[in-house]
Amino acid sequence: MKYIIAIIKPFKFADVKDALSAAGISGLTVSEVSGFGRQKGQTEIYRGAEYASSMVPKLKLEIAVSDAFAPTVIDVIRTTASTAEIGDGKIFVFDLADVLRVRTGEQGDIAL
Repeated sequence: MKYIIAIIKPFKFADVKDALSAAGISGLTVSEVSGFGRQKGQTEIYRGAEYASSMVPKLKLEIAVSDAFAPTVIDVIRTTASTAEIGDGKIFVFDLADVLRVRTGEQGDIAL
């Protein structure tokens, strides 16, 4: 099993969610996060005054999938979230040792 974390631009979320759903992914967790990478933040205007923000708003998607689905999920996120601009995000892939469904006690791929 794999645990996939993707950091994407917020306006791309609906497209990514729809594409994942079409690919057969039935669940994910989404968190609002902020951070910076190579773009080093952004400049914004608030009430007529320009200021620099070192943190850029992003969304963090967390998805647990079987090994067989991982390449599909990664490809769907990569192609759908891309704008070909700096700051499109990152995808992190971790091995997932186990999953347990709290309600039934099911473990492993069945619990996904």
